[in-house]
Amino acid sequence: MSEDNLIGLAELIEQVKRELLATSPDQETDIPFMSVDSVELELQVMVKKEGKGGVKIYVLELAGGGSRDDVQKVKVTLSPLVNKETLLGLYRKRHPERMQEFVDKSIEALTKNIDDGSTLGDQF
Repeated sequence: MSEDNLIGLAELIEQVKRELLATSPDQETDIPFMSVDSVELELQVMVKKEGKGGVKIYVLELAGGGSRDDVQKVKVTLSPLVNKETLLGLYRKRHPERMQEFVDKSIEALTKNIDDGSTLGDQF
């Protein structure tokens, strides 16, 4: 595998964070009724010693190269710094006129597959 094609662990994590935090294309009219509690990445990485004692960690492709000896498995869990209640409070403060629509769309999304008259609680 060419070093030009290697992706650093920090670069991958930064890209995942950017994609998770990206706003929707129509952020003024879309209502965010879902949030991410945490994301767990399980990666195969190659650790390489660089000049002057530095260490670089590269993420391998799925069918990635490298011998079995130099491939390590790493689990990384990303969690938001702000909890759902705080985000909901901020949304309520910024868009008080849209809170009822927010609640309605959230309930609709949660109960979408329940069409037999049962409640959400009956499904669990």
